[in-house]
Amino acid sequence: MNTPITVVGGGLAGLTAAIAAAETGVPVQLFEAHKALGGRGRATPPPHVAHEGAHVFYADGPHYTWLKERGFVAGLGWPGLADATRLGFRTDGTIRRVPPLGMLRAQSRKWLQAPVDVDFHTWAAGRWGERTATQVANAISVVTYDANTGRLSAAFVWDLFQRALGPAVPAVRWVRGGWQQTMDRMAARATELGVRIETGSRVTELPAGGPVIVATDLDSARRLLGDDTLHGTSGFAALLDLGVIKDRRDRSIVFDLDQGGFHESYTMQDDTIAPAGESLYQLQMPLRDNESRDSAHERLEQFADATIPDWRSRNTFHRTATSKGRTGALDLPGTTWRDRHAIDRGDGIYLAGDMVAAPGMRGEISINSAIRAAASAVAEVRARSRARTGPA
Repeated sequence: MNTPITVVGGGLAGLTAAIAAAETGVPVQLFEAHKALGGRGRATPPPHVAHEGAHVFYADGPHYTWLKERGFVAGLGWPGLADATRLGFRTDGTIRRVPPLGMLRAQSRKWLQAPVDVDFHTWAAGRWGERTATQVANAISVVTYDANTGRLSAAFVWDLFQRALGPAVPAVRWVRGGWQQTMDRMAARATELGVRIETGSRVTELPAGGPVIVATDLDSARRLLGDDTLHGTSGFAALLDLGVIKDRRDRSIVFDLDQGGFHESYTMQDDTIAPAGESLYQLQMPLRDNESRDSAHERLEQFADATIPDWRSRNTFHRTATSKGRTGALDLPGTTWRDRHAIDRGDGIYLAGDMVAAPGMRGEISINSAIRAAASAVAEVRARSRARTGPA
């Protein structure tokens, strides 16, 4: 049991794997290339605490149970009534308070099963028409970060749509302080369990000895493992963070059914992440095929004009970015999560992250895959220990 498990990567997947393994008593060492842990869960420092993506948790899966049992998602924030009434849906250039009738009909079909081997647009258009199929796909671009969500597997998109916008009680949860709070708690727990953490330490060769869990993005994993098969389908979106002086005209959440954009207030559920009297928003806009980043950002600012009137004259914080290949796995027609890259790569190597063979969406895939990778790595360490010591 003295052989350590090595975890490469200190983001959500890496910290989850390290904690899950260390809780069994097996020694764990973790290497993170950056100077700080957290990966895509990191945030900008106060007074404006902004993330790399629209970071929320969904409390309807085993990933959330695992986080909650360990206190990593304690201290939730909730939108006030006034914020809840500022929900909107942009249709034909106009923001309305409720979705179009066709989309409402689709939302109500909770128990409808969608096929795996047909693209979503074809399947949905056959049931509700071309217009509704496009609107539903654009509504769920908030999760996929993809400008053509309709090309993905119908089963994949339909599951996401029902989780995010279906008739069930919303499972969205916001942690006060943002995902940075969760990352900090996880890092503290890993340290408490005795995980040896080295930041600013880039791993370029697989360490010898015990099992290794590679918890990086696929590009980094491909280089480290020398495995050219490690590619995946993910989204590509422009991001815009804005801090503004509060104004009652500002929207809290807007789904852009025209172009697939999304607008959300961070401060509607947590007023600690911006100075008093200010609101903090993040907007995203998926890039179209062959579209430049500049063009996408122009469309994003036009979207902001509609959701945050006169924002330029009230602006206190401004940050732009793009997110490519960093938004979780997208399943094409004929595939499910089981068809993604296997967690067990053989020879004591395990893969964890948001684009491997585990259920969920975005960060949930990272947590679920990391827990499975940790369990397999621990089992391997114990098997090696028994082989050395022989039967009791």
